[in-house]
Amino acid sequence: MTTTEQHAHGGNLELSVEFLNTLEHCSTRSHAEFGHTHEELTTPDVAIAFFESHGVGHREAIEGCADGIRGGPEAWLEKIRSVRAALREVWDAQTEQRGVDPRAVDRINDVLRHRPAIQLTPGPDGLGVGHRHIGDPTDEALARLAEPLVQSIARGETDRFRICANDECRYAFMDESRTGRRRWCDMSTCGNRAKVARHRARAKAEATARPA
Repeated sequence: MTTTEQHAHGGNLELSVEFLNTLEHCSTRSHAEFGHTHEELTTPDVAIAFFESHGVGHREAIEGCADGIRGGPEAWLEKIRSVRAALREVWDAQTEQRGVDPRAVDRINDVLRHRPAIQLTPGPDGLGVGHRHIGDPTDEALARLAEPLVQSIARGETDRFRICANDECRYAFMDESRTGRRRWCDMSTCGNRAKVARHRARAKAEATARPA
């Protein structure tokens, strides 16, 4: 059954990227060690809070989905993570200019089928705009997170998609620099580490080449 409501939630590419980065190889901003996976969506309640705080869904409605799914809240959380993994695969493939895993494409397309459809609604004072809700609130929230990324691909606006050049980080980000040559998620962390590594490599090479 479909319903029509007079409220709307929306997302943008920045929000899509933030969702991708809820799983990091490391957190350059809060963790000292590199090379370790950091999961932000640690529990169903944390994931629900992410949806609510980012304006893509209502807590009460999504809680009902988490409780009602077969397997319970943990199975619901794995569903969220699987969509995130599919979106990350698409981001990486676009950034690295390689083929994408077809399973990721199928997963995202399945989510997009549940995005609310905009429609006109009659009223006593004229026309209004509402949304026809087709899927459950979780699917709709995931669709709102996925759609901006898909729209960017459709418009050919992927040339600024980036992955941090530190292989132990790989933070996803949009390159908003003037030259479009930004390589690091943060110059004070990953960028500085790379600079130090290059300096040490040069010093070692010079020491090796120096006559005894």
